[in-house]
Amino acid sequence: MSLYEAKEGGLVGTAIGAITRHIRENDLLPGDKLPSEANLSRELNVSRTVVREAYRSLAAMRIIELATGKRATVSPIDHGAMSLIFEHGVYTDQINIQQIYDVRRTIESRIVVLASIRRSDAEATAILAIARAMRKAANNPEELMEQDLAFHRALAAASKNPVFALIVGAFQGITRQTWLVGWKSRTTAEAREAMLATHEGIAEAIGAGDPQRAVELMGVHFDESVRALLSAGLS
Repeated sequence: MSLYEAKEGGLVGTAIGAITRHIRENDLLPGDKLPSEANLSRELNVSRTVVREAYRSLAAMRIIELATGKRATVSPIDHGAMSLIFEHGVYTDQINIQQIYDVRRTIESRIVVLASIRRSDAEATAILAIARAMRKAANNPEELMEQDLAFHRALAAASKNPVFALIVGAFQGITRQTWLVGWKSRTTAEAREAMLATHEGIAEAIGAGDPQRAVELMGVHFDESVRALLSAGLS
């Protein structure tokens, strides 16, 4: 790296800090506009190239949104950056699938407790509908996977804690890479029925406002899922 590149990299970092401070200090909300590249360049006494790279970096982290010909805006929170970190960790052998599922089990056990307490009637109905849609899709693994992912997102939304929704969303990229493997390793009708029935049971427990039963079934669900992945050779 040349001295110029090192200096410019430091300036980009400084610009990133200035932009995030601007968001905080001006109480900007999702959709609010940020200063133009020209204005920020003058304010920070750096080139527009530095500002452009800072904006690109923040867009990659999903902190801001960029669109051609428009001013940068503050982004709504998004799980994309976190998802990339999890996927990178798995693909580079820094974390493994069992560790992912261990964390998911802990988090989603708490999610179903909160969902049982906080869900609206409409959410309870929707969660049960997704569980039943899973059963209807039992002969279509790709559709079944999408319904399963939707089920867990709906649980997180019903918990009324957006942090849980972010984390669950971030895990779904990795889940897409392993889900079909786990389903195919459930080679008996009984094993596949157990998976579908467990989801229906979780939905029914949440609808009944029974957090203890929901946690119990979520534990069963993750025990079954880990066994399925281990039998398929994933660890």
